[in-house]
Amino acid sequence: MAVIILQHWQLNEYAITPGGATPVAPLVKVHGVATNPHHDRILLTDVYLSPVSVFQWLTLQFQHPVEFVTPDQLLEPGVPADELNAQGFLQMSDSKQAAEVAALRALGWKVPFEPAGAVITAVIAPSPARTARLHVGDEVVGVNEVPVRNGCDFVRAVHGLAPATTVELAVRPVTISRLGVLSWGKVVTRSLTTTRAPKGLVAPGCASISGPGRSYVGVALEDGRRYRLPATISINTANIGGPSAGLAMTLALMDRLSHGSLTGGHVVAATGTMSPNGVVGDVGGVAEKTVAVQRAGAQYFLVPQVEVATARANAAPGLTVLGVTSLAQALKDLRDLGGAAPVALTPPS
Repeated sequence: MAVIILQHWQLNEYAITPGGATPVAPLVKVHGVATNPHHDRILLTDVYLSPVSVFQWLTLQFQHPVEFVTPDQLLEPGVPADELNAQGFLQMSDSKQAAEVAALRALGWKVPFEPAGAVITAVIAPSPARTARLHVGDEVVGVNEVPVRNGCDFVRAVHGLAPATTVELAVRPVTISRLGVLSWGKVVTRSLTTTRAPKGLVAPGCASISGPGRSYVGVALEDGRRYRLPATISINTANIGGPSAGLAMTLALMDRLSHGSLTGGHVVAATGTMSPNGVVGDVGGVAEKTVAVQRAGAQYFLVPQVEVATARANAAPGLTVLGVTSLAQALKDLRDLGGAAPVALTPPS
């Protein structure tokens, strides 16, 4: 009876444990430009994130590596835990888009974009946005019939209103499939009544907005963008959330679109976020990911420079950890290992 109780007595914690390391090449499909039939073994890696009971917590004390985190460490203040999955899938969707753009630009293509509104990345609870049933991934493209091109447009339109104002939002609602695929519907109207902005509120990246007398909705935002790619690209990341596969997906896509072997025949794993302009950012769970890629037979592991020490502390002999801060640096490291310099099979236009 005591064991049964412990198994169902949930703690307010999540456990991060080693996940898998998956070859990216079989996940990538490209139409419209020439591709290389040779597929290097470039691995993306993930971790398992799961809520834990008291019994599971006790069991995991004997496993290494494992990291315990609270919801507050995973979410912004005020964001409920029921948005965690949606945030992860939105981050993966953004990561795939950034990987495609970064890879194509590194191969010489110009990849223009158009603004696509303000994308909701978090909804505070309680808040007017939560009451109006706005969701993570929704694209706001208008406020009171005024077009919204990006997050700052939304901030200026809403915070310029008096509190307790009813506003009409033009929203392109998101649907997230059970596998984590995002799709957007036709524009609909969502009505909400604003409240007074919390004291000291600042909108990152926009002109500072603070103090009383301004309206508040209760969302975090990012700029939506529609990129015009020279090819149709899809990367199947079913049931994988978060942004950390960006570097691995970028390298695998470049390998698919270019001559020769990007890795020189080595088994290479990678973790790190990717921006459209080729900057590699830090990620979580590096200790657990190091164990996962080692189990999968990786010889080299590219990680964000700031996390090299963590990866090396958990790497056994046979796995070399390389720290990078950019796509350009990652490509140079691969050339040093005998990989080919990437040259697009289809001449960029």
